[in-house]
Amino acid sequence: MKKIAVLTSGGDAPGMNTTIRAVVRRGIFKGLEVYGIYNGYRGLIDGNFVSMNLGSVGDIIHRGGTILQSTRCEEFKTVEGQDKALTQLKEKGIDGLIVIGGDGTFKGAEQLTAQGFPTNGIPGTIDNDIAGTEYTIGFDTAVNTAVEAIDKIRDTAASHERTYVVEVMGRDAGNIALWAGMCAGAESIIIPEVDYDAENVVDRIKKGYERGKTHSIIVIAEGVGKGTEIGKVIKEKTGFDTKVTILGHIQRGGAPSAYDRMMSNQLGAKAVDLLIDGKKGVMVGLKNNQVINTPFKEVEKEKHKQMMDLSTYHLARSLSI
Repeated sequence: MKKIAVLTSGGDAPGMNTTIRAVVRRGIFKGLEVYGIYNGYRGLIDGNFVSMNLGSVGDIIHRGGTILQSTRCEEFKTVEGQDKALTQLKEKGIDGLIVIGGDGTFKGAEQLTAQGFPTNGIPGTIDNDIAGTEYTIGFDTAVNTAVEAIDKIRDTAASHERTYVVEVMGRDAGNIALWAGMCAGAESIIIPEVDYDAENVVDRIKKGYERGKTHSIIVIAEGVGKGTEIGKVIKEKTGFDTKVTILGHIQRGGAPSAYDRMMSNQLGAKAVDLLIDGKKGVMVGLKNNQVINTPFKEVEKEKHKQMMDLSTYHLARSLSI
């Protein structure tokens, strides 16, 4: 293996740039030529390649987003699109590819591997919802962003004696809501993994006011539904001044946390080492604080039976009485 390439795909996540840096520098350290592919699989099909050197990734370890940019590409899901991508890789003499992203990204990588092209993946998504790994790059930063925002919202809630519903991201998973809600001391946390009863949420708020609380914070994951709807229910049933804040894409930006940078460095370097060792068609990840690798096919199988450990959810409920 002499030449490898790296791309980012799907939603951006803090730490992607750190991961790109790790891949490029580890590759160069191992004597490889490294290329970056702009705009994900779209750029792969279009041949949007650029040679990367040490300077190409200088001063990006602290930057959010991705310098390689990310574009969703429907064409790559077709056999014709994949053939175009393989032609580009072969014409440019690329021997291996590393992709950084989520489920959709790995499905594409699995197709390339199935056609004989060495491809490995690194999980990068704030949702922390990829099977085969306990952690995805960007999650810690997103949670810290949400916690900081909720802390500030609580200042206003306390000052004006209000109830605030805060909607956070996470796609179909409640990890951000659970972690941010618990760390910010939310009175109720609503996540897709647990059926919720609006009456129970209202009852908890009322009991808090009865014992002297003047404000409440409710955190809801976007996968459950709109925060505005639960806000209306709370206001109607309690009569309390209720506001709704949707944090939105602020959670996907910003400088990666120290933990995200550490994981990006470790997973990025490992993905390169595996390619050099002839290991292909795998996603690197973290389990029991150890860097491991899981075949793309197994990642897809595990996804269908992946379950959240609800012990943290029940702990949060016991601490928010």
